[in-house]
Amino acid sequence: MALAKNGCNIIFSYGHDDKSAENTLDEIKKFGVNAYSYKIDQSNFNEIEGFVDFVKIKFKTVDILVNNAGICPFKGFFDIDRNLFEKVWMTNVESHFFITQEISKIMIDNNVKGKILFISSISAIVGGEYQAHYTTTKSGINGMMHSLAIILGKHGIIVNSLEPGTILTDINKDDLANDEKRKYMESRIPLARLGIPEDMAGPALFLISDENTYVNGSELLADGGMLVNLQ
Repeated sequence: MALAKNGCNIIFSYGHDDKSAENTLDEIKKFGVNAYSYKIDQSNFNEIEGFVDFVKIKFKTVDILVNNAGICPFKGFFDIDRNLFEKVWMTNVESHFFITQEISKIMIDNNVKGKILFISSISAIVGGEYQAHYTTTKSGINGMMHSLAIILGKHGIIVNSLEPGTILTDINKDDLANDEKRKYMESRIPLARLGIPEDMAGPALFLISDENTYVNGSELLADGGMLVNLQ
């Protein structure tokens, strides 16, 4: 929504909720921009090529890529089997690697000095008892971003990551439905509230806007001060 409000034409991907995708598309179009949605299971490598082809058909080139697909099925370390680990890894890391590979080629071929943003997490820095698979992927995202900032920077493409703290989204709504857990998490945050998706719009917009001319290869933490609160 923030991108559309600032005049960007949009293609967004989604995993399963057709109705929400339709509603989102209608809301985006109210800003007078061109917008499309594409349904994809990013844990399935074979679906990535179709998504990239769709982008090429709809847009001649790409200026901005935001990699934000992610899943986190909360599980204890000893309950995470190979199938679950690989699904989380493919969705959260591997799919972004190959989508970025193809989209950055489009940027380079069209001489676009583009912006690429990975949505990482505070979980790339700190652990979580039921997130061993998830934290691994978010650390992997940052490692990938660091390398791509070097590789693509030579082409004038800026690459960064945003690290949200505890944000109220579908990924954690069941976990935070526990009042005791929610109050504990809120007590850790100096701003005394959990984040909402809209809190991420400003930081993300800066990193992918024309205003950002020299921040490259950086991890921007947006957590309300949670990480520094050791008291």
